[in-house]
This record gives sequence, structure tokens and C-alpha cells, in this order.
Amino acid sequence: MEHIELFFKSIFIDNMVFATFLGMCSYLAVSKKVSTAVGLGAAVIFVLAITVPLNWLLDQYILQPGALSWLGEEYAAYDLSFLSFIMFIATIATMVQLVEIVVEKFSPSLYNSLGIFLPLIAVNCAILGGSLFMQSREIATLGLALNYGVASGIGWFLAILAIAAIREKIRYSNVPPALRGLGITFIITGLMAIGFMSFGGMLTGGDEEAKPATDTEVSEVIMEAIENDETDNKTVVVDDSQSITENLNK
Repeated sequence: MEHIELFFKSIFIDNMVFATFLGMCSYLAVSKKVSTAVGLGAAVIFVLAITVPLNWLLDQYILQPGALSWLGEEYAAYDLSFLSFIMFIATIATMVQLVEIVVEKFSPSLYNSLGIFLPLIAVNCAILGGSLFMQSREIATLGLALNYGVASGIGWFLAILAIAAIREKIRYSNVPPALRGLGITFIITGLMAIGFMSFGGMLTGGDEEAKPATDTEVSEVIMEAIENDETDNKTVVVDDSQSITENLNK
């Protein structure tokens, strides 16, 4: 259940583009055609799926305070968390270089279409943001880190695919001259972000588990009933204290 909740929350609720507005430079520049948007989105999914788990391992076994204890007790006091940005970016740059080589080898047309924005994935704030969010949210296991990386990439992919499809359609629409280009794109992005905000309550429903009433709470209810009794003798007869406890638990 935890994996499912994290997966859908990362795609719809904590979407990289519509919730945190990360990766907007590539999102706006490469979303003129669906074909190029699909290629870049797939590359982002791949990079996030690889770098987030790798950076989780770096964070757990090297960077966190006391993470080097596996080397020996004398290393337990070391704190290398100040190297997080450097190590994360180095991992991301390595994976992006691998993606660039693969795309250039198997799809030269896509490589030419993406142009400078393919190597710029290395400095895409959405990629680094995935690793930093993983660190700040204290993802517990490697499997959850992989889940979060893939889901975050899918969320970014859906965002750029949606805006690319819309931009291809509005190219033939009668858009006011002052809003043509990035103007209407920003407006559509804002409206899409508002739409994605509606997913915010999809995983927050359900009744909370009732907590059993304590003896103190039962006593307070009895004393309040005695004080508020409007009969002449000002007394309350409690035949069954268990019934009061059950009423408090409802």
C-alpha cells in the first residue's frame, strides 16, 4: 500500500512541474512537438529512475552523519552531508552522459531535435530536486526510492506530453497576438496546475482509527454530568461505566 500511495502521490499530487514548478526551462523549450516531448520525457524518466536510488545509497552509506560506521567504529563520527550536492550532481551528470550516448547512437533524429537540452538534463532542477526531495522526505528503503524516482519521472513526462499536445493544437487556433508563444503556454500551464491540485485529496480520505477512552476522560464526563444535572438532588447515577467508555470511543 505504501508503494502505491507514493507512486500516485508523486505523479499527481507532488508533480514536479505543476506542484513545485521544477524543470520549467526544458518543459517550455522542448514542448513544441509531441515527438520531441516524448523523447525528452522518456530520458527524464530513465535518469530519475537511476539517479534517485543511486543517490539514496550514497546518502544512506556515505553522506549521512554516522553513515560510515560500516567501515568501523572510528568512522562513526564523520559527517559528509556537506558533500550532498556535489555527489548528487556527479551521479546525475554520469547518467545523463550515458543517456546522451545511447540516444545519439540509436536515434540521431531525436538527438538533433533535442539539441542542447539533452545534455542540459544534467542541470535540470527537476532531476536534482528528485534526489533532494528523496533525502528531505527520508525515504526509508531502496525500493521506495526507486518507486519515487520512476513516479516523479512519469509525472514530469505527463506534464510535458500534455502541454506539447495542447501547443500543437493551439498553433492553428486564433490566439490573440499578445498571448502567442510563451504567453498562452504560461496560462495553460497555470490552468493545468490548478487542475492537478484537485488530486490533493485523493489519498487523504478515510476515517481515523478511534482511540480508546482513558479513565481520566471517563471521570471528566461523569463529573461534567454531575455538575450539569438539573435535578433537585444534583446527583447522577452511573449504572455502567463501560457504556460511557463505549460512547466516548464512537
